[in-house]
Amino acid sequence: MMVSIILVIILCIIGGILTWREAGKSDEDYDKSSKRNVTRLTWIYIITIGISLLALALYIYNL
Repeated sequence: MMVSIILVIILCIIGGILTWREAGKSDEDYDKSSKRNVTRLTWIYIITIGISLLALALYIYNL
């Protein structure tokens, strides 16, 4: 259980650092590419939620 908590904390820290790094970059063509950005973000959420639900199901199954 402790290993899982440590992995989650490490992933959160890595995600925060990468998000902060990307937030510093500006995109001059953001208005033109907003549809593409929203599509990518939607796919990221779909994949992340799917993997999370699978991990939860595996965790519950192994209890």
